[in-house]
Amino acid sequence: MTDARVRHGRVSLALSFLVQGVTFALLVTRIPAIQDRYGISDGLLPAFLAVVPVLAGIGSVLTEKLVARVRPGVLLRWAQPLVLLALLGVGAGNRLWHVALALGVFGLAVGVLDASMNMLGVSLQRAYGRSIMLGFHAAYSLGGIIGASLAWAGAHGDWSLPLSYLPPVAVLLAAVLVGSRWYVEAEREQVGDAADSEGQSDGGGPVAFRLLLPLCLVMAFAYIGDSTVSNWSAKYLQDVLGGSEELATVPYNAYMVTTLLGRAVGDLGVRRFGAVAVVRGGALLAAAGFAVVALAPGAWVGIAGFTMLGLGLCVIVPATFAAAGRLFPGASDAAVARLNIFNYVGFLIGAPLVGALGDVWSYRGAMLVPMVMVLVTLVYARSFGAGPARYGGGHERPYTVDVG
Repeated sequence: MTDARVRHGRVSLALSFLVQGVTFALLVTRIPAIQDRYGISDGLLPAFLAVVPVLAGIGSVLTEKLVARVRPGVLLRWAQPLVLLALLGVGAGNRLWHVALALGVFGLAVGVLDASMNMLGVSLQRAYGRSIMLGFHAAYSLGGIIGASLAWAGAHGDWSLPLSYLPPVAVLLAAVLVGSRWYVEAEREQVGDAADSEGQSDGGGPVAFRLLLPLCLVMAFAYIGDSTVSNWSAKYLQDVLGGSEELATVPYNAYMVTTLLGRAVGDLGVRRFGAVAVVRGGALLAAAGFAVVALAPGAWVGIAGFTMLGLGLCVIVPATFAAAGRLFPGASDAAVARLNIFNYVGFLIGAPLVGALGDVWSYRGAMLVPMVMVLVTLVYARSFGAGPARYGGGHERPYTVDVG
């Protein structure tokens, strides 16, 4: 595999992450408009929203089976356009079954997309020779900011959903169809040989779930924290901390920006200090952020806490995918697909958990629960160690092992 091909693969995959960030933000930030267009009641809305992560989990399971016969790059090449077309379908229908069908296709396709995209990221990091996984997720965060901005423009201009979705979908669809020509991944035979030469027998065989379980728990807890911010930050700032309606929009924006910044520099931290130290630091910072939010006397202190959360949580998810690739170097595709399921588990648990605790206890107290969950990451931090499968700089395997 040539250096030029690896670099092109990195750029094309970063584009895929960015497009997915834009796409998902365009969906979730226009939920009120979708609800109005189809007349979805408040009671029925949670069921519609739950369809996406549930089917995405099924899509991730299917991806594990499919990659035994089809390369992840091929799955990604077809899944991402399908996700974009499903988003367009969400905005273009006019009956309830239209949006149900579109969300169903979106969920299944996004599960395949997320799994295959992270499979390629883990494989490309192996081929590239140093930590680059956090950079891919930084591109996703940047896409989320762009998508949220486009959604705001559509809402501000009172555009219909089809008008809001058609231009970005057309541009993004063309971009991914062109960019997908340069997807690359490390050769599976090459990975197996490298694992065998280092005596890592677990990597080449079936994925042992007991070894993957700590990373699965970390992934779920990280997404419980993330969904807490995305679903409850505005309400918390306004109802608990007494902020204005306008100020209540600031915490999630600050969280998104700091997530982007943290991931943009996160790979440098992994190369310098190692994944274990970076994940421990991120978990401690995120836990401190939840504590600040829970104890905040006013809105601006609460915003500072949500900002800390962005800087802390942002490193955990990409580092977890990378750790699965290191733990099972000869079966990383299967490990990533299984791990990706817990992305959706955390997303499904987070919002209703905080809401239920807030109703029966208090929203300040509810913020301490994801804080404790994030701190559990410290117990499993050793699972992020490079172990035998290392790449460059004292923390990772030399570049020449995989790319010569």
